[in-house]
Amino acid sequence: MTVRLTLLCAAATVERDVRFGADSPLDERALREVRAVAAALPTAAWYTGPSQRCRQTAQALGWDGADVEPALRDVDMGRWHGRTLSEVATSDGAGLAAWMSDPEAVPHGGESVGQVCRRIAAWLDALPADTGRAVAVVEQAIARAAVVHALAAPQRSFWRIDVPPLSAFQLTGREGRWNLRMGTV
Repeated sequence: MTVRLTLLCAAATVERDVRFGADSPLDERALREVRAVAAALPTAAWYTGPSQRCRQTAQALGWDGADVEPALRDVDMGRWHGRTLSEVATSDGAGLAAWMSDPEAVPHGGESVGQVCRRIAAWLDALPADTGRAVAVVEQAIARAAVVHALAAPQRSFWRIDVPPLSAFQLTGREGRWNLRMGTV
């Protein structure tokens, strides 16, 4: 049986200053945007990452019973957690450059891009063959890692994948092989 997994990136938060690892609540505008895409999503098994914004996105879709999946957590940003990109660039520019160019670099003491890609690959490949249709609300980094795995792309391509809030794509898989299916929600 083929697994048809739709990955939906969580809605944007109220926070205007994007911070590494921030987990801010969704505002009413974001919740309205989520509700607007709800009807376009397939009837399926539902998963959500553990962050507040993923869980609130799932709840706004009417998925109160979605399985919170720990493997779908965002990147552990270590000591950069809660800091803006400009703050990190100012205080640790060499570390930031290394992290964004070397998938195994972990200058912040958290999790490397390579570790995230391997975690998501393991989760995808462990989905039971009889899963059928499933939808997962995920963070942007998790969506990037899933695309890298589906395409067997080099991990360096992680930063080349743009994943806007509420964007969706489908992976179809069977026996450890995944395909990326582009389309609308």
